[in-house]
Amino acid sequence: MYEHKFVKVDLSAFKRTPEEDYHSVVYEHEKEGWELIQIFAPGIKSYGMPSFYELIFKRKKD
Repeated sequence: MYEHKFVKVDLSAFKRTPEEDYHSVVYEHEKEGWELIQIFAPGIKSYGMPSFYELIFKRKKD
């Protein structure tokens, strides 16, 4: 069995760049045993650009 975690990374309104370092988010979660399985962009806004990314992690349940 696995547990999943969804982490939202907002993008700046003008440049559409991440407001936080998503690399750091991945590294920190890996230290806790999480594995990145997907980066998803569900919040499509103007000009077809996403407004945020969602990082999806999983790890085995104890």
